Amino acid sequence: MYTAHTDRYADMPYRRTGRSGLKLPALSLGLWHNFGPDRTVDTQRAILRRAFDLGVTHFDLANNYGPPPGAAESALGEALKADFAPYRDELVISTKAGYLMWPGPYGEWGSRKYLLSSLDQSLTRMGLDYVDIFYSHRPDPETPLEETMGALHTAVQQGKALYVGISNYSPEQTREAARILADLGTPLLIHQPRYSMLDRRPEETGLLDALDELQVGSIVFSPLEQGVLTGRYLDGIPADSRAASDSPFLNSDRITEDLVQQLRALDGIAKSRGQSLAQLALAWVLRGGRVTSALVGASSPRQLEDSVAAIANLEFSDEELARIDAIIKA
Repeated sequence: MYTAHTDRYADMPYRRTGRSGLKLPALSLGLWHNFGPDRTVDTQRAILRRAFDLGVTHFDLANNYGPPPGAAESALGEALKADFAPYRDELVISTKAGYLMWPGPYGEWGSRKYLLSSLDQSLTRMGLDYVDIFYSHRPDPETPLEETMGALHTAVQQGKALYVGISNYSPEQTREAARILADLGTPLLIHQPRYSMLDRRPEETGLLDALDELQVGSIVFSPLEQGVLTGRYLDGIPADSRAASDSPFLNSDRITEDLVQQLRALDGIAKSRGQSLAQLALAWVLRGGRVTSALVGASSPRQLEDSVAAIANLEFSDEELARIDAIIKA
């Protein structure tokens, strides 16, 4: 029987999410690609246990995570039952709905029918009565935003979600979503955008400014750019890497000689800080406190430990930030 480490809250910083009362760990665990049948149950449970022992109290999912879709939620459900039942009130568990889950016109996007049906299915897979955060995973160009946000509000009213969030919404859509939810009486808690040293759209489009103004939290995905911002590609493309497999999320065309030179230069900065390149990348998105939490995946407990070690140094000098910018923009 698993017993959590008694010092699990000693080192992890926790950040307030917007103007809410909810605090999230600086690093949260995303169950995107490592919690399906291609990973052993023992490995999955070992990752979750190690995460919690390190103070990672937030597990982030979506209905389509796996593969196959639904597998990650089912895997977490088994782990919750086996290991985490005594600790449910110490965990923040989130899920999302927006992408294709079943055939026909009601199996994706942002209708009330799809979102609330999907949430019910997610709760069944995880064996939960409620999730802490329920997200609209992407904006629906054909469904009125009032309907999508109304469905999130209903999930809270039904007691099936404590808070609500959005992901992949533009600054303008975010402002409107926040307005609609405020009128309904269910505040927008959090936005989940893609953000990294190599992908600065949340800065460039004004999304981070909008979130600051609205007092909405943020939890960023792909802070390591699908593994690009790790040491894996400093010497090209390893045969067993994601890029070598021509994944739809990262293919070999992305790993150019110019990019490799950038990664090597960034790695030099990381070494001067006593960090790995991955730790540098995570510290960069968390710098200054504008981002509430950064999502990391893990294929092993050791990989997770390396990511969590980033919290030891989250401060940057102006010179370091200028050097990073010069490398990226060269």
